[in-house]
Amino acid sequence: MNQKRARAWAMYDWANSAFATTMIAAVLPVFYQTVAAADLDGAVATSYWAFSQTIAMILVAVLAPLLGAAADQGGRKGLFLLVAAIVGAVASALIGFTGRGDYVAVSVLFIIATLGFSGGNTFYDAMLRDIAPPDQRHALSARGYTYGYLGGGLLLLVHIVLIQGWASFGFTSQIQAMQIVFMTAGLWWLLFSIPLFRNVPLIEPKHKHTDPSQSSPQTGVFRTVKQSVKSVLRTLLHIKKYPELFKYLVAFWLFNDGISTIISMAAIYGAEIGIGATHLIAALLITQFVGVPFTFLFEKLPVKIGAKNALYLSLGFYVLIVIVGYFMNSPLHFYILAAMVGMVQGGSQSLARSIYSQLVPASKATEFFGFMSLSGKVSAALGPAVFGLTAALTGTSRLAILSVMFFFLAGMWFLTKVDLSKGEREAAEDDDPSVPPDRYTPSGFTW
Repeated sequence: MNQKRARAWAMYDWANSAFATTMIAAVLPVFYQTVAAADLDGAVATSYWAFSQTIAMILVAVLAPLLGAAADQGGRKGLFLLVAAIVGAVASALIGFTGRGDYVAVSVLFIIATLGFSGGNTFYDAMLRDIAPPDQRHALSARGYTYGYLGGGLLLLVHIVLIQGWASFGFTSQIQAMQIVFMTAGLWWLLFSIPLFRNVPLIEPKHKHTDPSQSSPQTGVFRTVKQSVKSVLRTLLHIKKYPELFKYLVAFWLFNDGISTIISMAAIYGAEIGIGATHLIAALLITQFVGVPFTFLFEKLPVKIGAKNALYLSLGFYVLIVIVGYFMNSPLHFYILAAMVGMVQGGSQSLARSIYSQLVPASKATEFFGFMSLSGKVSAALGPAVFGLTAALTGTSRLAILSVMFFFLAGMWFLTKVDLSKGEREAAEDDDPSVPPDRYTPSGFTW
C-alpha cells in the first residue's frame, strides 16, 4: 500500500469532518434558531430546520444509487469527489454571508452542502478499495475515522474559542464570529482536501482511453441509472432468502433514525429552550471526545454479555437520554445529556454495523452493505420530519423530543424478533452449499 496516498485519503476525513461537527451538529443549528429564523416562533424555526434535514436526506437517498454506480463504473471517483467537495465547502462558506431573517437561504445552502458532503462520501468510500489491499482496508478505514474525530474536534474547539471570545478577536458581535466560523469550516474542508487530490488521480488511468461510444447518453448516464435500479431491485429479491436479516434491517431503520435525529436536532432544540450558543457548542465537543473511550469499551462489551444485549443496553440508554432531554432546562443538564450521548453514540453505531455483517452472506457483502447505506438514508429522513411536524402542531419541541422515543422503542421491539444464530446460519448456508439441508429449515418471515 502506498502510504502517502493512504495518508492523503485519511486526511479527507479530517477535512470534511468540519461540516459534520460545525454545520450539522453544533454551530449552524444554533445560528439557524437564534439568528436566521429569529423572527419566527421557536417551535416553527425548529420544525423548519428539521424539514431542511429531511429534504437533504431524501435528495441524498434519491441520488445515492446513481452516485454509487458511477463510483464503481466510471473511473472518475477522484473527479466527482473534487466537484462534491468544492460544492459542499463553498455552500458552507456562503452561509457566512447570511444573517437575521435569512432562514430560507440558510436552508437551501445547507441542503446543497449536505449533498456535497454525503454525495462526496460515496466516492470517498469507494476509493478505499483502490488505495488499500484487502488485508489493510480495515486499518485504513479506522485511520480515516480517527483523523475525522481529531480534525472535527480540533476545529470545533477553535470555533468555541472564537465564538466565546468574539470581542477579543475584534469581531463586532457573536453573530459575526459565527459567520466567520462558517467561512473557516468551508476553507478547512477545501484546504485539507488538497493532499487527496494531489496524490490520487482524478481519472483512473485504465479509463483514460475509453471508447467514445461508451460515453453516449444511452451507454453512459442512462445505463448507469438502469444498472443502479436493477441493483436495488436485485437486493430486494435476494433479501427474501434471509428472514432474520430483513427483520434486523427493519429494527436498524427505526433505531438508526432515532440516533440520527438526536444528532441533527439536539443543538437547535437546546437553543429553542434558551441554552446559550457557547454552552451548546461546548457540550457537543464533550460528546465528540467522550465517545472515543466509550466506543473502545463497547468493543469489549459484546464478549461479556453478547452483541445483541450490548445493543439493547445502548438503545435503552438512548430512551433515558430522550427522557432527560424532555426535562432539560439548564446548561448543566445539556452538558450531562451530551456526555450521555457520547457514552453510547459510537458504541451503538459500531454494534449495529458488526451485527449486520454477521447476518450478510460473504458473497453478497458489498451488495447488502450498499443497500443498508441507501435504505438507512431513506429512513433517516423520517425522524426529523416527525420531529418537525410534532413541533409545528404542538407549538413546542419538548413533545417533539419525546416523539424520538418511538423510534428507539419500536427498533428494540423488532430487535427482539431477530434470531441472530439463525440469521448467521442463513448466511452461512448461502455461502456454503455443502451445509446439509436438515441443519436449517426456513420458517419465513415470522414476527
